[in-house]
Amino acid sequence: MSTTQSERLRELLEPLVTSQGLDLEEIAVDSVGRKRVLRVVVDSDAGADLDAIADVSRALSAKLDETDAMGDAAYDLEVGTPGAERLLTERRHFVRATDRLVKFQLAEDGELVARILKVDEDGLDVEVPGVKGRKATSRRLGFPEIERARVQVEFNRKDQADTKDMKEEEEA
Repeated sequence: MSTTQSERLRELLEPLVTSQGLDLEEIAVDSVGRKRVLRVVVDSDAGADLDAIADVSRALSAKLDETDAMGDAAYDLEVGTPGAERLLTERRHFVRATDRLVKFQLAEDGELVARILKVDEDGLDVEVPGVKGRKATSRRLGFPEIERARVQVEFNRKDQADTKDMKEEEEA
């Protein structure tokens, strides 16, 4: 049974990423001009800061040099985190997106934009924002109902902590 280079690299690198307290989300080998680029995407429930990215990058680089898994040709190693509007494909992605606004493509009901409130083994509870002065409504989505889901970037949302701080300042 033949495995692709990405699958072999995942088998090699995933234990190392996991030992650093991170999840290996994605791995891809691309050709950019005459060079190859190995892109590794990592994340964790608490997020991955620059120090964690640097540490895992050094560890991956050492392992790749030691094993010669990329062969003799030159390549660049890029280690990063998922983008702000990343696709949610696994339960842990939905957990990490709790309190975020998400655009769902549903199997039968078309599109839905809602905020994730809670995630469990079977699905998630969401809050659908009210339209034209109406109150927000709650809804339950089972994982089988969701075809695609992507976090939406919110530029004008005030964090709950910011709102609390503003109320305290007003009372003082």
